[in-house]
Amino acid sequence: MRIRSNRLLFFVVSVFFCLSLIALSVTGVLAPLQGLLAAPLQVVQSAINSVLQRGSTLAEDLLEIQTLQQRNRDLERQLAAFQAELVDLREIAQDYDRLAALVNYTRSRTDEEYVVADVIARDISGFRRVIYLNRGARDGLTSGMPVITERGLVGRIIGVSATASQVLLVLDTTSAVSARLQASRAEGSVQGQLTDTLLMTFIDLNATVQEGDTVITSGMGGNFPAGIIIGQVTSVARSEFELFQEAEVRSLNNFERLEQVLVITNFQPVDLSAFE
Repeated sequence: MRIRSNRLLFFVVSVFFCLSLIALSVTGVLAPLQGLLAAPLQVVQSAINSVLQRGSTLAEDLLEIQTLQQRNRDLERQLAAFQAELVDLREIAQDYDRLAALVNYTRSRTDEEYVVADVIARDISGFRRVIYLNRGARDGLTSGMPVITERGLVGRIIGVSATASQVLLVLDTTSAVSARLQASRAEGSVQGQLTDTLLMTFIDLNATVQEGDTVITSGMGGNFPAGIIIGQVTSVARSEFELFQEAEVRSLNNFERLEQVLVITNFQPVDLSAFE
């Protein structure tokens, strides 16, 4: 009974104390005390709110970073696909331009028949200047056939297998092409050198030779058709003690970047050895 009476007394005192505090708060007596106690509580509340807000911002940032990383990976995959497609389109465009130039050239020389061939290997360093094509005897190619581009003479076939052929370039030191200056019609012989230039020799001393003159095949000797561009004169050497003039000639072809060529298939070199 004593415990129950003590609990009842404690309850009555607590209720009275709370009602007293409420009454004092309503009348404004506890306002200074409330303000004094509210200041540290506001600081604590502000700190807690700041921590919670930062935590919420950090969570949002982490979620946004994950989203951006995934988007970046998706964009990288799309970019790789676009780059591969762009490379393919550029190759197609370049192939089209090269083939269009070759087709335009063939239309200007309707008396000749051609086979288009790709360059599959080259050896233009040192003393040997040859390239290899992906066309051979199965495509009707034989030794001696001229090889050209729309820019001019490349060389002639010197070896043929069933599916490939070897071309001796005009740059090779063993190559000699009967040539003619297009302007003055003076004749000579264009030979390869160890450099990337050609040398036209045996030009008549009285012939007019100027820088920029176009050099073409003459057809003399029967090894090449007449009228194929060989190159342009870059310099002229003339000595009063020599019987002929010489001229440096630059081919219009870039032999290091040849990718496709034309082989003239209806031209047969003439063998003059029977008349020697």
